[in-house]
Amino acid sequence: MGKGVKVAVIGGVFAVMVGGAGYGAYNVVSALNGDGGGPAAVETGPPSGDEVEETSGKFFAAWEKGQAAEAASYTDFAQAAEPLLTAYGQDAHITDVKITPEAANGGVVPFSVQATVSYDGKSKPLAYDSELKVVRGKTSGKALVDWDPAVIHPELKKDDTLVTGEAKSPPIEAVDRNDQVLTKAKYPSLGPILDTLRERYGDKAGGTPGIELVIRHAAEGVADTPLLTLSEGKAGKLRTTLSASVQAAAEQAVKSYDESSVVAVKPSTGEVLAVANHREDAFNAAFQGQVAPGSTMKIITAAMLIDNGVTSMNGPAPCPDTATWRSQTFKNLPGLQANMSATLADTFMRSCNTGFIKLVDEEPLTDASLTAEAQERFGLGKDNWKTGISSFDGSVPPSAGPDRAANAIGQGQVQMSPLNMASVTATAITGTFRQPYLVPPDLDGRQLATAKGLEANTSYQLKQMMRLTATQGTAAGVMSGLDGDIGAKTGSAEVDGQTANSWFTGFRDDVATAAMSVSGGRGGEAAGPIVKAVLAAGG
Repeated sequence: MGKGVKVAVIGGVFAVMVGGAGYGAYNVVSALNGDGGGPAAVETGPPSGDEVEETSGKFFAAWEKGQAAEAASYTDFAQAAEPLLTAYGQDAHITDVKITPEAANGGVVPFSVQATVSYDGKSKPLAYDSELKVVRGKTSGKALVDWDPAVIHPELKKDDTLVTGEAKSPPIEAVDRNDQVLTKAKYPSLGPILDTLRERYGDKAGGTPGIELVIRHAAEGVADTPLLTLSEGKAGKLRTTLSASVQAAAEQAVKSYDESSVVAVKPSTGEVLAVANHREDAFNAAFQGQVAPGSTMKIITAAMLIDNGVTSMNGPAPCPDTATWRSQTFKNLPGLQANMSATLADTFMRSCNTGFIKLVDEEPLTDASLTAEAQERFGLGKDNWKTGISSFDGSVPPSAGPDRAANAIGQGQVQMSPLNMASVTATAITGTFRQPYLVPPDLDGRQLATAKGLEANTSYQLKQMMRLTATQGTAAGVMSGLDGDIGAKTGSAEVDGQTANSWFTGFRDDVATAAMSVSGGRGGEAAGPIVKAVLAAGG
């Protein structure tokens, strides 16, 4: 298989060399023959219906015959198209290709592919749908296929390739905490995660590999995506910490909001109960997102203020209309009334930005105090979490100037993922940092990260303030109707020129959940309903 990939790459380089020689030859001939009346006019405008039909027909015909260079020549990026088209026949062992186009619409031609994949005496039919678009070449004026790897297969992305052979890892049967089987079909968000779990733990789960057609992704650390199994391997059983019922609720909840992600953890153990994403890409933003968490960060900031003796939940935290720190003026969200007699609990549950900013210069706080709180108490930002899959550990760097104040309200240089904020809530309400994990550490001997956690009195105050927020504060509308012991914190993170990202984290009994929705607005508008739906599913 590796040899085939090299041949495809060499073929791509050869095509560039030939193209370069041809271009040079043209210029030499032109120079010898003189001006010749100037170059011919280059056609402009969208290709005609006849051009679309002719170009797509020639591309399909060459593709069907396995003529990679010929097919690539009908695209607007032959150097990228030829290696993939070569790999299609050589490394992926796809033959007997039959392409059936449908009627074009505005230059877009939908089509279906039927083919055969054969390897080591095993063969299976392959069928899928895709589409291409015919555009006008910018320099040549010719009608050309607008190159995109997804033309060849809808799941291909830039620099991906296709390979058929013995699977890198044996298949797995991933199960939840109650032995319910977890599949991509039933839980779409888990697709990339299950691929990663197979790659990391397939050889530890007791299975044997089969023969597969896969997409080999160019992105580092991304597992192969299986497309067709020619020979079944023996699946090994892999137990996860997930809860099928909570996962189902998470999957359904994120569907209602574009670019949204959610994580649920069990505070008493650190086990991840659900992880779901609704995104155009396959990025696991729930675990790997690195964005400002907005006012959900005030959980950590409040802990810093309490632990350093600056104030307490019933102590003073005045909430003026504006607060200036190092020449930068901060404001509250529109509609929030000033309250110069506010306590920390009041400022927390109403999410008053200025109340927190007015306190960040109090003794003994320094530029590094918030960093220390995040690292030592909440286990964040030390790059040592081992969840079982790739994850981000949060980042709260020491910051001077205006960013010291901005960090305190979840802006500035602070970055978090929903996983991080679900863990923050879990630590806040139990007082103990338990590193979240998706796969039990005893499977591969991982050492989970540790931190000293919170003093009992600090944890008690944080939990009380989150309860007030869920029943009387900014989260009350979202959390209404949930029974049990509940608490929450809302957040919205401002992004220049865009609608704010919506953040929300909350708990119900022994479940802590956090969600983020890109450009979702205030916390209660998008992330809040997602969290509520997950908490309603229980543990």
